[in-house]
Amino acid sequence: MQKTKQQKLIHLNINDKTHSLYVEPHWTLSKVLRNDCGHTGTKEACGEGACGACTVLIDSIAVPACMILAIEQENKHIETIEGLSANGELHPIQEAWLEEYGAQCGFCSPGMILSTKALLLKNPLPSDEEIKEALGGNICICNNYEHILNAVRSAAKKMSGEQAHD
Repeated sequence: MQKTKQQKLIHLNINDKTHSLYVEPHWTLSKVLRNDCGHTGTKEACGEGACGACTVLIDSIAVPACMILAIEQENKHIETIEGLSANGELHPIQEAWLEEYGAQCGFCSPGMILSTKALLLKNPLPSDEEIKEALGGNICICNNYEHILNAVRSAAKKMSGEQAHD
């Protein structure tokens, strides 16, 4: 770690692992995650918090990582898409995404999946309207919204133990 005059040493808890690094006060969390911590699943597109591609979970709340400063994230639990699966197995949300063709190009998928996790943690069986509201900050440029909606419905059923009705 090389330190410049303006940089400050911070400790970030990312996917249950502590990362100690020097950051500039103006660096966004998305920049630090991608460039300094290797979490490239956190995409950055608009840089304005409008597209949702950079969505991560901070203390289980979905937030656009391009809009928050890394330096302000100490003592918080940060979860990226890389931390979603355990022991090499897909998380039920990821399984649902594959089964329901939730990804076309895949660029929006990490942010959509993490927004879905935040929703399902708060509301295990959301209505379609609640799903649309929770994913309202995530844009899919492939216009794959019907498959994404199906994937969220399926993930909710998987995670709640409810059987899917065919």
